[in-house]
Formats: sequence, structure tokens, C-alpha cells
Amino acid sequence: MNKRTAPGQLLLKMPSLRAVRCFVVAARHQSFTRAAETLCVTQAAISRQIKELEEHLGTALFTRTGRSVELTAAGSTFFDAAQLSFINIAQAAIRIRQGHGSSTRRTLSMCCSTAFSALWMAHRLPNFFSANPDIDLDLVSTQNFLSMAPGIQPDVFITKLSSIRDGYISKPLFHDRIYPVCAPAYLEAHPEIRTIEELMQGVLLDLTPYERTGISEHVDWGVWLAIHHLDIEDRLRSGRHYFSANDYNLLIQMALNGQGISLGWDHLVAPLIQQGRLVRPVEHEVELEETRHYLAYREDKADDEALGRFRDWFLGECGPAAG
Repeated sequence: MNKRTAPGQLLLKMPSLRAVRCFVVAARHQSFTRAAETLCVTQAAISRQIKELEEHLGTALFTRTGRSVELTAAGSTFFDAAQLSFINIAQAAIRIRQGHGSSTRRTLSMCCSTAFSALWMAHRLPNFFSANPDIDLDLVSTQNFLSMAPGIQPDVFITKLSSIRDGYISKPLFHDRIYPVCAPAYLEAHPEIRTIEELMQGVLLDLTPYERTGISEHVDWGVWLAIHHLDIEDRLRSGRHYFSANDYNLLIQMALNGQGISLGWDHLVAPLIQQGRLVRPVEHEVELEETRHYLAYREDKADDEALGRFRDWFLGECGPAAG
């Protein structure tokens, strides 16, 4: 039989959830009257609950201005935390009902990088939804999987970490292939960048490792050029324009706008090349054969029918190198 631990001291110091609920609704409407209408109680009941909460916290949460109310500084701080907590509770309840209730719809939660969600997932999802109209996806994107709150437990991770957490099964996907990309108009205006030596004199759009996972495996222009026996320091001393950011989506958008040359990760930029929106000015590339991307899914849901359908679809989209 499972044993439940006794509530910690922190939980014992919690204010009444009923009072917090009244507070959140009153703060959202900036009115005790509208809060009472929303919760189907009297205005006096709302006032009592707010007073109880203020006494518990030892400070005023509202200032009264005629018929409306405004949050104090303390009230604003408490509202931000309380509203987020109630949203999280409501969303968890919805997921549980969908997973264990009579509804035929299912929701899968998924976590991947911001670049992967925008450049890989977005244009493929219509096909998944068409084939699986009874499955919804709840996607969380992050640039650093290692700093995520431990309470977030997605059904699926797409990551470069071979072991993301205990309790997950990992399937290897593809290696990284990295090569320069730019807009056709940029290449037309700078035909000399068709050689790798001249390419490094162009406007380079560089990805920095800040706030990202896997810094030790990070490939930027300095690393990429060094693999091809060129020194980025020679380029930097020339004084030519150089731009860096830790947002890969921004770099690709700048490349699409003809603002320079970015390194392109094949699994992210290949569709843009196929569409003719980006081109490869040189054929040189780097393939990281020792590292892979991984699909990781919860071990306790390995036999879940909805997760299985998503897993099969995803591996199919990744091609023969996956699985």
C-alpha cells in the first residue's frame, strides 16, 4: 500500500484556496460586484474572503476607488503567482479528465527547442492533425532543457540529450548536418561568396550558446570555419559586420530577409531550401557523427495508444535514420 507523506510546513501556511479564488476573480474584473456575479455568491461573501486573505497575508491587496478596486503592489505580486497556479491546476485537471474520462479526445504534452517547434514541427503538424483528429498537442518550447522546472513532465521530449530524465525511453534520431545558408537575393548580390574563403568575409549571422543546453557541443561560425581550416579571428580583425544572437529563429529570419549568412542545421532549413527561400552558397558542411537528436517518451505511457500513434508518425517524418 502506498504511504502518503504528511503536508509540509509550507502547505500548512497556505491561505484558504476559496479566499484565493475570490481574490483572483476580483482582481481580474477589478470589481467585487462582478466577482460575486461570476462565482454566483454575494458581494458580502467576496468581501469577507478578501478580508480573510488580507489578514492572513498581513497587508492590503486592493485599494478601493469608487465602485472599482485596484491591486496594491503586494496584490499584483500575489495575483501573478495565484493566477498562474490556478491555470496550472485547471490544465492538469483537463489533462486528467481527457486521459481517464469518457472523452474520445486525447491530449499529448511535448517539449522541444524553440527552433525545432518553429522550423520543424509547425509545417508538419497539419498532416498529423489530419491523420489524427482525436489527438491534441500541448507544446512547450525551451532553449535549455536542463533548467526546466522538475514539475513539468511532458509525454514527449525532442532533445539532443540521450538521457533527458529518469522514467523516459529514448529513441535515436538523426545526426546534425550543418552548412551555410542565405537568401537567393543575398547570393546574387554577393556572388563572390561561392568560395569558402570569400564566404567568411560576408555578413555572418552567428548562434551564441547563452541560455542554451549542450554548450560543449555548440557549433558556431568559429567552430565551423576551424573544421575547414579557417580562422574566425582573421575575419573578426577585418572589421566587417558580424551579428550574433542566441535565438536561432531570429537568425534564420534575418537570412530569409537577405541580411547575411547563417549556419543552417539541415533538419531545420532543408524545407526552406526545397522551397527556394534559402540557398547553399557553398557545398561545404559539417556532420556531427558522434551526436544525435532523440525522441524521448514516458516509460509509463509506452503502451499508450495516442502516444504510440504520435511516436510512429514522428519517426516516419524523421526518415530511415531514426529509430
